[in-house]
Parts: sequence; structure tokens; C-alpha cells
Amino acid sequence: MRILVTGADGFIGSHLTETLITQGYNVRAFVLYNSFNSWGWLDRLPKPIRDNLDVFAGDIRDPYGVKQAMKGCDCVLHLAALIAIPYSYHSPDTYIDTNVKGTLNVLQAARELGVQRLIQTSTSEVYGTAQFVPITEDHPLQGQSPYSATKIAADQLAYSFYTSFGLPVIILRPFNTYGPRQSARAVIPTIISQIAKGQRQIKLGAVSPTRDFNYVKDTVAGFIAALNADQGMGEVINIGSNFEISIGDTAHLIAEVMDTEIEIITDEERLRPEKSEVNRLWADNRKAQALLGWQPQYGGRDGFRRGLQETADWFTNPENLAAYQSDRYVI
Repeated sequence: MRILVTGADGFIGSHLTETLITQGYNVRAFVLYNSFNSWGWLDRLPKPIRDNLDVFAGDIRDPYGVKQAMKGCDCVLHLAALIAIPYSYHSPDTYIDTNVKGTLNVLQAARELGVQRLIQTSTSEVYGTAQFVPITEDHPLQGQSPYSATKIAADQLAYSFYTSFGLPVIILRPFNTYGPRQSARAVIPTIISQIAKGQRQIKLGAVSPTRDFNYVKDTVAGFIAALNADQGMGEVINIGSNFEISIGDTAHLIAEVMDTEIEIITDEERLRPEKSEVNRLWADNRKAQALLGWQPQYGGRDGFRRGLQETADWFTNPENLAAYQSDRYVI
């Protein structure tokens, strides 16, 4: 079975690609074309992993390249997307092109080529601020940012190809994934990188919102479970830890893990518009357990602390930390 992973050069995509190769899968990695011939985070993988990669450089926004990349593949794990929420405030058109039209390109190619299974990557941001907790897959969708609105559209497109054309689609909805290699635009790398570079006054946006953080190893395990499950076609499935914690408490737990004391400073630049802030996320993951046989290995406070420790250990490696600029706000 040959698997196409779009967005393989990114944070979750690179971990997923690495794990698939390690487990013996035949993987074609779709990476964003650039003149430097960079494969993103795939460049950092061990040589035996890279040597087993079939890399296709293209652009998810181009239907011809997408179809070319998908030829000969049995399954598609579609992760390619623009995900930074602040960037979506001033450049929403790029999100339409990448997240909506890019997903349409993937779906259309998969339909034409007779792909056996397609996993569409969603996000917990589509729920907006929780109207009830824990959040089940039946929770209303609320596009509180241009980013989340485009992900809602992409998910609905994927579902429409299942109902209209019988395309075998599973919509996987990870909650806030964290771990090694994550962009500094995300809150956990922001906190860890500032502490690792000696800062004790930590700049953050809103600290009262809560999140359900999911360690990247658990997220990857969710994708592989969806790839092999006998059930789940046409379903939306949450991948979350079923543990809720505030951003402020997360920052202090990271400081505890890194054996330091911090002071949190509110940086106005990092605050979302009031009505755009998602104030509460907490996943109900029972459907993933029932349909995929998946459950988090880093769940609860103890599991979260373990995941933070592994993440901090990676970031404090000088070679890794050098790639991050903690003195700049990354949107």
C-alpha cells in the first residue's frame, strides 16, 4: 500500500511520515515546492528514513501537480494547510486558495484516481468557543476566524464527496497538537523557547482560554488508526486527550517542568479580537475509541506533563533551539 502524505514537510506531517516509514509503509511525501529544494522538517529526519522517502515537490493549490503526486497511491493523508490564525486575519484569500481549493484539488484527484481511503485533517478550531463540554462531534461549527471558516468549508467539501460520489473519506479532527518541531507561532513552543533562551518574563496573549492539548505521538497514532480502521467512513472523529487546562496554567506547568520561575506579561500584539478568541476547548474522544480503537497515551495531567517534558527536552537541544527566534512574535 502506497500512502500520499500532503503537508509532509510540516510539524505533524513530518512526525506522521517518519512513523509511517518506521512502521514499514511505502510513503510519498508531498512537500511545498521551493527553489532551495528544502523538504522542511523532513530534512532533519535520520538518513535511513530520508533514504526511504519518495518526495514530490509541488503546491496543493495546483490541481495538475496534486493529481500527478497522487498517481499510484492507494491512500491519502491530507494535512497540507495554512494554519496560523493571526495570519488569516490579514491574508484570508491565501487560506481560501490553500485550505478550500487545495482540499478540492485533493478530493477531485482522489475521486478520479479511485483512491481507497482519504483522511481529511480538520481542527478543533471549527467548534469555536465550546457551547458544551466535553465537545462531541455533534457540536455546532463556528467560524470565529478566517482560518477556522476555511477549515469548516474544507471539511464540508470532504463530506460532500463522500455523500455525492462515495469517496471513502474520514474527517479526523485533532485538538491542539504540540510537541517537537512545532512552529513558534503556537503557544507551547512560544513558552518553552522563551524560557530556554533565558527569559523569565514570558510574553503571551490571553491566558484564561482553555485548551485540550494532544501530544504529537498521540495525534500520529490517531491518523494511523484511521488509516487501518474497518469503521469510520463518512464520519467526523475527534482526536483529543479529554483533558482541559488554561493557557496560564500550561505556562506555569512548563516552568515547573523546566525547573524555573516565570512572570507572564500580556503582549497586546498576541491577543485575538475579542469575538474571535476561542475561550474553551475540551474534547470528547469516545468516538475515536469506539470506531478507531484509539485512545491517548499522554492523557490527563500526568500525560500532559510527560509530553511537555519530551517537548522541552527537544527544544533545549542547542541545535534545535537555534532554529527559533524567541524575541520575535511569529504569526
